[in-house]
Amino acid sequence: RATTGRLEHEARASAEVAADLLDEAAVAGLGRAGRVLAGDPAALDVVRREPRGVVAVITPWNDPYPAAAGLLAAALVTGNTVVHKPSERSDAPGVRLAGLVAGALPPDVLRVVSGDGRTGEAVVAHDDVALVAHVGSTAAGRRIAAVAGARGAKVLLENGGKDPLVVDAGVDPVLAARQIATGAFTNGGQLCTAVERAYVVEEVADAVVAELARIVEEDVVVGDPADAATTLGPLVDADQLAVVEAHVQGALDAGARLVTGGRRIERPGSFFAPTVLDRCPDDVDLLTVETFGPVAPVVRVADFEEGLRRASASAYGLAATVLTPSLDHALRAADVLDVGTVKVNAVFGGAPGGSADPRRGSGGGAGYGPDLLDELTVRKAVHLEGLGEP
Repeated sequence: RATTGRLEHEARASAEVAADLLDEAAVAGLGRAGRVLAGDPAALDVVRREPRGVVAVITPWNDPYPAAAGLLAAALVTGNTVVHKPSERSDAPGVRLAGLVAGALPPDVLRVVSGDGRTGEAVVAHDDVALVAHVGSTAAGRRIAAVAGARGAKVLLENGGKDPLVVDAGVDPVLAARQIATGAFTNGGQLCTAVERAYVVEEVADAVVAELARIVEEDVVVGDPADAATTLGPLVDADQLAVVEAHVQGALDAGARLVTGGRRIERPGSFFAPTVLDRCPDDVDLLTVETFGPVAPVVRVADFEEGLRRASASAYGLAATVLTPSLDHALRAADVLDVGTVKVNAVFGGAPGGSADPRRGSGGGAGYGPDLLDELTVRKAVHLEGLGEP
């Protein structure tokens, strides 16, 4: 809470998720093994799984406990040693978590380094690092891929998102507005899977926008993250506040209609008012570049198919949500949305161990779950025959 501005109850829940991820990896890791091959009956053929060696884990500021726990646990349970570099914007949670985990390990199996991007680049460039696992911005992910790739190291990236939510005809406008508000305002919109674009079928758009405005004006309480009554805290710092402000102003200048909010709040801390914009044009930063702020931009579409098409027109491919009463439309969305995760009728959620591969500007490589354990090992084929008689 002190480093990111996250609400206290959300921060506690985030720490509990981190603990669950550690437990999950400890159990799942027991089942990761090689396999025996059917070859010459007089020989033995096996495929072994071996640790990659030294894994660099570089984690973000916005949700520091789960992001670090999932990667640290997967790397350690598969037998690797780890160097963890948490974001300098929230260094303390990363150091604390890694210290707790390291206390249960032999010396130097897990080490933590602190510093800015130059420190991270030095870790990524080190010849002893066999794999880099990074959760964070797309810009940082691309720099990591270039540095690590230049020397042949493997890279796993879960990077920025510009997640859309599509509202179909026939959806209860109150339900739709609540889902959009949850996705856009949780943690001040500072989540990689935050709802940053809402494509709403014209039939229900007026009612959805009106309910969004009511939620912001009557239900959202901006204040101190330590206050139990607060539902929206500050942004992480003044730099992030400036980004959000610029994106909103750019959309307004291009013709978007301000429904509510749209301004910084003059109080200690980096506060931006929860914001709803309607009729946003497609080509503004607010709809094309990750904003990471408490903003719900609404784009009106003629029908569900147009919503899917415009939702897919993005440089990112992390996740997407659709709200629809139609099973056909839900299955259609799962087919055509080119993202790692498609969520139907719930903006957050999913079974433990779910694994997804981000697309395009959102990165690449397996996300959390059993498939991540496979990424953190290498396979070796062994063929064994006896020498026979001399």
